[in-house]
Amino acid sequence: MGKVIAIVNQKGGVGKTTTSINLAASLGVLGKKVLMIDLDPQGNATTGVGVDKGDISSSIYEVLTMKSSIEGSIIKTKSQNLSLIPAYLNLAGVDMELIELEKKAKEKGYSFNRVTRLKDEILKIKDNYDYILIDCPPSLGILTTNALAAANSVLIPVQCEYFALEGIMQLINTIMLAQRKVNPNLEIEGVLLTMFSNTNLGVEVIESIKGFFKERVYNTIIPRLVRLAEAPSHGKPILEYEPRNKGTIAYLNLAKEVINRNGTEEEGTR
Repeated sequence: MGKVIAIVNQKGGVGKTTTSINLAASLGVLGKKVLMIDLDPQGNATTGVGVDKGDISSSIYEVLTMKSSIEGSIIKTKSQNLSLIPAYLNLAGVDMELIELEKKAKEKGYSFNRVTRLKDEILKIKDNYDYILIDCPPSLGILTTNALAAANSVLIPVQCEYFALEGIMQLINTIMLAQRKVNPNLEIEGVLLTMFSNTNLGVEVIESIKGFFKERVYNTIIPRLVRLAEAPSHGKPILEYEPRNKGTIAYLNLAKEVINRNGTEEEGTR
């Protein structure tokens, strides 16, 4: 059965989508079967793996609102072992639709829970993948709540900057609330340091984050690189855009850490 990891931080610009794309592609290259679910209405993870939004016939919006099956909404990407459930702007208004659908279900006497919609759908295809990564929007609304209800664990990207820990307590509180209300088994998969510049401030931030999260912080640190920022605009993960880049090495190392923490080896080392 696949491991479902939600990549979450309500703060924008911390490398969340960059991490979703590049971790998913790196796990695929290491022999793991991966599904990435784009849960952000901006749809940047979708275009970042080379999927044209004009070619999408069904997205995560249609899945959540029961207009399409989850099986019929999965797209195979050009990247090795990587499939995608895409997103685009119609996802932005889904919270109101889910409330309406839940109300209608109560009136007609059938089961529909707007908080566990994503979980209910993922359960249908979970066995088909080694890892399912959910790229969450930069907010703590109904979409992120659905991701927390569906996930086994949460990966938190944290930018190496002065205000790095600002808002993290709010996120931790949301995770604890999700544990109490909808998903008692939810764990923190790991904390990933991103956009690192080798300055005194960058080093200080790393120390404070490690002091706060301790062994949950990954050894891999993602550097601030122009090529890493450029790659999604070309519809490619960094390992396809520039295979020898430091970002490629960093995300492959992160993928190995994720695999090792979950007690399995990449296929090439078996």
